[in-house]
Amino acid sequence: MTRTYVVHTYGCQMNEHDSERIAGLLDVDGLVAVGHQADADVVVLNTCCIRENADNRLYGNLGHLKAWKEERQGRQIVVAGCLAQKDREIVRQRAPWADVVLGTHNVHRAGELINQALSSGPVTEIFDAAVIEDHALFPSALPARRETSYNAWVTIQIGCDNSCAFCIVPSVRGTEISRPFHDIVAEVSALADQGVTEVTLLGQNVNSYGRDIQLDLRRDGAADASLRPLFADLLQAVGAVEGIRRVRFTSPHPKDMRAETFAAMASTPAVCEHLHYPLQSGSDQVLSLMHRGYTAARYLERLGAARASIADLAVSTDIIVGFPGETDDHFQRTLEVAAAAEYDYAYTFVFSPREGTEAATMTGQFVAPAVVAERFERLRIVVERSAIAKHRARIGRVEEVLVEGASRKDPSQLSARTRQNKLVHFTPPRPIRTGSYATVEITGAAPHHLVGVFTELLSEPAHKRRIPVMAD
Repeated sequence: MTRTYVVHTYGCQMNEHDSERIAGLLDVDGLVAVGHQADADVVVLNTCCIRENADNRLYGNLGHLKAWKEERQGRQIVVAGCLAQKDREIVRQRAPWADVVLGTHNVHRAGELINQALSSGPVTEIFDAAVIEDHALFPSALPARRETSYNAWVTIQIGCDNSCAFCIVPSVRGTEISRPFHDIVAEVSALADQGVTEVTLLGQNVNSYGRDIQLDLRRDGAADASLRPLFADLLQAVGAVEGIRRVRFTSPHPKDMRAETFAAMASTPAVCEHLHYPLQSGSDQVLSLMHRGYTAARYLERLGAARASIADLAVSTDIIVGFPGETDDHFQRTLEVAAAAEYDYAYTFVFSPREGTEAATMTGQFVAPAVVAERFERLRIVVERSAIAKHRARIGRVEEVLVEGASRKDPSQLSARTRQNKLVHFTPPRPIRTGSYATVEITGAAPHHLVGVFTELLSEPAHKRRIPVMAD
């Protein structure tokens, strides 16, 4: 009988992209994806370890899956991703009924390990570093099962060379490795041939892309090799691929933000007018403790340069509240910078200590939960005030949107996204396929979305439909 599987993903876009690759590998092995866990023979938990409660969530789910596994012979449980990479044998000790435990560096082995466990019992395989020969095993070089046909993630680098005190990513993703330039452009071209019109370039620090490639060239004696990142060149090359209407990227690091990147965004029509620009804190002292490599003044200066270079730019950010040692004065500075930056939206987080990071050892400087909660609410007010002002300023404008499907709250409406990455809800005059481009006049604004009226259908999706072929 054909075996079935389901993949549950936790965490960031990089994890979601890894899940696509795991699903693609299982498809190649003949397994069939199903929508419900009850119908599956294999359950894959692709884990994240960024937040403090990630461990409890994983082990709680594994406890429920033990009963699920016992209901039918041959069922398997796979634990993958960042938490598996970090905890290694701890997962096996706490959940011995898991069949496969694999890390972030051996996603390409998922299918083989599942088959191995089926024949010879539970297996744990964690590589300490990525082993990429000729970059053939880069995540984007593997088969994939994408949830949507009109957009796609494209990995341009793995790992991170930064040492942010709060971040576990370098420990679980390894050192920074850039994918070859022409491999990326070739993948985007192939995606465009399949009907994909929007791509998002993924990396832990995308705007440092190519610095390691240039360093390797210099070591090999290339006279013209500099340490200049290649990200601006990559944006232009990807944006020039025929059929690609929108290019996005995440996430850049402020310390590596360069004028040439802004120039590439401004001069490449396909690159969207949206910049995710993580602040983390507005206090220079806290930024120094975090090892972020920039000051608040420098951050705002580069943000001003971006807005001066790129017309109609929307800006989002990440901010951490309650980093160890954060005082009222430090937090006040964060409020001031957030107000000055006038973000379109912000992802705000309460500091979460992760074992293995420098910040987790600063226990004597942890901020009281009640204080953090009060600060978090004050920050929410500041960022939402800015967001609603930005959104109200768009009322009356006609926006190009990419249709993402029915609204979760009101199926009679469609949800779509502008080039500035703003969510728009509108009622279509007739059925409109997901992946279509349309124009919508903005009639209403809320802190986290816009409301509009349909004006024109620009284009329908051009993705290829796969037709099963039976061989005699």
